[in-house]
Amino acid sequence: MNNFFERRYVIQGIFICMAVALLGRLFYIQLVDDQYTVSANRNVKKTFILFPSRGEIFDRKGKVLVQNEPVYDIMVTPREVKPFDTLKLCQLLGIDKAGVEKRLRKALIYSRSLASAFEKQLPLKSYTAFSELSYEFPGFVGVQRSVRTYPDSVAAQFLGFIDEVTDNDIKKSHGYYKRGDYIGRTGVEKAYEDSLRGQRGVKTALVDSKGVVKEKFLNGLEDTAMVAGDPLISSLDIDIQKLGEKLMKNKVGSIVAIEPSTGEILCFVSSPGYDPNLMVGRERGNNAAELYKNPYNPFFIRPIQAYYPPGSSFKPLDALIALQSGLIKPQTTFTCTGIYWAGNQGVHCDEVHGVCDLSRAIAQSCNTYFDNVFEKLMNVNGPKSIESTFADWRAKVNKFGFGVRLGVDMPHEKWGNVPTNAQYDKRFGVNRWRSSSIISLGIGQGELLATPLQLANIECIIANHGYYYKPHLIKSIGNRAVIKKDFTQKISVGIDDQYFEPVINGMQQVVERGTAAASRIPGIVMCGKTGTAQNPHGKNHSIFVAFAPRDHPRIAIAVVVENAGQGAWWAAPIASYIVEKYLRDSLTSRASGKTPQWIMDQNLLPALKTDVAAAKQKAVADSVKSVKKDSIKQIKSAARGNKHNQQQLVAIQFRRKENE
Repeated sequence: MNNFFERRYVIQGIFICMAVALLGRLFYIQLVDDQYTVSANRNVKKTFILFPSRGEIFDRKGKVLVQNEPVYDIMVTPREVKPFDTLKLCQLLGIDKAGVEKRLRKALIYSRSLASAFEKQLPLKSYTAFSELSYEFPGFVGVQRSVRTYPDSVAAQFLGFIDEVTDNDIKKSHGYYKRGDYIGRTGVEKAYEDSLRGQRGVKTALVDSKGVVKEKFLNGLEDTAMVAGDPLISSLDIDIQKLGEKLMKNKVGSIVAIEPSTGEILCFVSSPGYDPNLMVGRERGNNAAELYKNPYNPFFIRPIQAYYPPGSSFKPLDALIALQSGLIKPQTTFTCTGIYWAGNQGVHCDEVHGVCDLSRAIAQSCNTYFDNVFEKLMNVNGPKSIESTFADWRAKVNKFGFGVRLGVDMPHEKWGNVPTNAQYDKRFGVNRWRSSSIISLGIGQGELLATPLQLANIECIIANHGYYYKPHLIKSIGNRAVIKKDFTQKISVGIDDQYFEPVINGMQQVVERGTAAASRIPGIVMCGKTGTAQNPHGKNHSIFVAFAPRDHPRIAIAVVVENAGQGAWWAAPIASYIVEKYLRDSLTSRASGKTPQWIMDQNLLPALKTDVAAAKQKAVADSVKSVKKDSIKQIKSAARGNKHNQQQLVAIQFRRKENE
């Protein structure tokens, strides 16, 4: 009997322990461990990330440059995937079985429980077909995104492009960006990424057992609103941008136009360019690979990255420094005999200009005059003091924006080059160089290099009689008209107002009856300067800089056409049509007879090195064949009576076959 009661207590104890254990486990599951809560929630509610549209970009007149188009990414969470019809998924998404397996492996490597992109940028039609059958593919869900689209397919290098974030981008953002997000990679898209990207939103919804959304969770109490990116109003004028890109078709070079009174960039052409629509969509990778193969490098942003000797376009700058220093006056004359001797080094002019004052020297682009000016600048403190004198001159040139970054609101702007004392000490030896050693700087050659943006900015300085505003690409962000304070501040170059008129007189004569007379615009007073920049790698570069109209200038411009010869031949007529289009919104004929259409039709692409090498090889081969044919003819003639020569003929023909 006692044993019975003892066993009963033992059994009761076991049941009590089991109950306590179960209650403890239940307490742990419900109040301590949230694993099952999370799992349960996954079965009834789902969180969706709402990706904002990037801000649109407009030109200065409100015309759309960049807008958005909805696309869909198919995301996959590996732990939620169940057996599915692979063939059907392939048909819906337009991929093959191997592609499905590859994508699933990649998703598993990333995370079993986190969603990652399975297939990107599906158009609406393809996504609609998938969404109707999405319940057959548990673990797969569509997420709406947007891609850029460019209605006019212009200004690719100006606008830049977006790209999927890298691990480094994610790290730098301190967690803001997630895998599969997009970021501005170049151009305005990169410079104004923080404004354009917007703010992600979150939506939580109740779903059924098949994952189909039924209703909002808690009436949207946990949701956060998506905020679209801010629109940008750019300074670009789409009409002259389009014209500029057409005029530069099949040419290498750049056009930069700026509004002198504000520093706003009106035209930003980098040629060759590309259709920005190629950098969006599912074929983006293939298109980008092809563009990278292009030997003329369409991704190179020439307005702010390409270096050119400014050539004669630099001459007005040196004249202004000399006027301010009191070394010359507008009436100062020098006699040009067609050559200027700097020691034993001769600098040639295109013609004998005779006696020239400042305005005539600018109008006729007289090298002799400006070499004399440069020599005065370098020897003002005596030839032996050139080190300090040159350093002072260099600092004054830097004030004009040469050899420094102008601070344009675009990444990867280059400095250009104004040589330093150290460069010349290394080249010639300390205290072993004089003005004659560096005389080419006086006419914008030698080691002096500038970007097209810097060249255009010089014209703003001359047009404004001694100051400029930092060149910039964006007028406003959203409703904010002023974006950066330093874009509204005048930057003085330290030259008095009175010294600009004689320089401007000469620049007006350049267009009225000087080197650019053939590009004069009827009814518009344009002041300009041609430049023919020496190029050690081939034909000279054609350069033209200008502003117009003379009174109350509205546009300053620089045009560079690589390997195109004199500035008057190509750069000047291109610039004149851009200026006229901007000021009048129409085009008239020119004395040169070069119409816009004629310029568009001309192919001035420089010959590639491989093409030159191939041409040389062909010429050598043709020459060898010609020699062989002549030799055979001579031997045949002599062989008629000479058995030895007949044998020689046979041997030559045999060797010829072997070579062929």
